[in-house]
Amino acid sequence: MPRPRVTGVLCLDKPPAVTSRDVVNVIAGLARANRVGHAGTLDPLATGVLVVCVGWATRLVPLIQQFSKRYRAEFELGLGSDTDDRTGLITRLSDGPWPERQQLEQLLPRYCGRIMQVPPQFSAVHTDGKRAYDLARRGETVELAPRPVDVHHLELIDWQPPRFILDIECGSGTYVRSLGRDLGRDLNCGAVLQALDRTAVGPFIRSRAVTLDGLHRDTWLQSVLSPLSVVEHLPRRCISSSEGRLLQLGRRFPAREDSISRRPDTGELVALVTSQSDLVALGEFLPESNEIQPRHVFPEPLGQLLKRD
Repeated sequence: MPRPRVTGVLCLDKPPAVTSRDVVNVIAGLARANRVGHAGTLDPLATGVLVVCVGWATRLVPLIQQFSKRYRAEFELGLGSDTDDRTGLITRLSDGPWPERQQLEQLLPRYCGRIMQVPPQFSAVHTDGKRAYDLARRGETVELAPRPVDVHHLELIDWQPPRFILDIECGSGTYVRSLGRDLGRDLNCGAVLQALDRTAVGPFIRSRAVTLDGLHRDTWLQSVLSPLSVVEHLPRRCISSSEGRLLQLGRRFPAREDSISRRPDTGELVALVTSQSDLVALGEFLPESNEIQPRHVFPEPLGQLLKRD
């Protein structure tokens, strides 16, 4: 008997010493013929929220990657590392005395907002068409250019020198271990990431997460969230089958404020759903004509809508 086709999102709590690919492989084993992909790598050192998409929901991965992430990160002063975390070659830079708490707190505003950050030598950033970590593993010195990243929140929540813990909310592409490296440099004693826990990816928070051990072949489907969980923050517009045919052709149609959950902002995406609350597409609101232009159409649920006509 063929396995049922599964579409949706899993909010998982990744354990330590496991790669994001390992997690995907576990879910792929449960889903079998269905496509599976994760939305944002966590290193084996890290724990916490990892969002995995199944079936056509894998097309939502780019949207999930745009969400801000929240971390609890523990660093140790006095150390340096070629990876900027404890998995690399560790160098002792200082045995103290350690900076005062106030010295670190005064540095934090420097690293909030839009900042320029140099990625770690061991990172997936491309340089000359190759991954930086591949070059670094060969012993080559990699000169990586600083890149703009967004840090929305940075707070010292525990200070037990030489250890300290930061609460961090940041945008996609931000390297938490690089934040620690740069803070350690500014404190003139170095700092290395010792532990990292991701507590949220946008609306996917720790309280929604399930453990790998909690997933069983007969019950794992109970943990699969609707694709709509990815677009909870967007206005929602219910569409008819005739409007579904316009979607199929890529043609715009009226926004119809009586059928939309709230008036969208200019250029904001709108979640287009069926009367059964199936997500079929995302459209851009065009205020000048009060219309919606299809931007991302998902053929599988759209085909189901048109079949019901």
